[in-house]
Amino acid sequence: MTDIVDVVEFEIGGELYAMDIQLAREIVEMIPITPLPRAPEYISGIINLRGEITTVLTISELIGIRKKKEDNTQKIIILVPEASGGSNVGIIVDDVLSVIQVPVDSIEQIEGTMSTGGGHYIKGIIKTRSESGEVLKKSRESDERSGLILWLDIEKILHDLVDLSVK
Repeated sequence: MTDIVDVVEFEIGGELYAMDIQLAREIVEMIPITPLPRAPEYISGIINLRGEITTVLTISELIGIRKKKEDNTQKIIILVPEASGGSNVGIIVDDVLSVIQVPVDSIEQIEGTMSTGGGHYIKGIIKTRSESGEVLKKSRESDERSGLILWLDIEKILHDLVDLSVK
């Protein structure tokens, strides 16, 4: 039996990305965000989510991805506190597409080739098409695109790039 990985597939800047499903507590529609004075560019601000103050990060700023203009499809993926050192954190994405199950043999592991820049925050590349073009993993958007999804290491991004001491 093939090992399966569950991931949340989302879009930033017209490209497909994924993250481990166990890191996502919930997905919420975009709500008004209160900016924090003198905060780094990647901190969009804070929200009050059912009585919990949650810091909202712009993931595209963190890893240097060009994002499309803000629109009504943007979502906030609220992370489990364990992913962010116990803090309440959410990340803004352009859209959340689906939760998909990916066979481990459809994931290309990254070695050395992308270790500089933002590349070392990529856990792997999920192939949604075989070499012959056959669809391996059906998702809402993957048929119309390159057939590749970049699987981000959200925990590593938060650990390495984000100062979560602002609580």
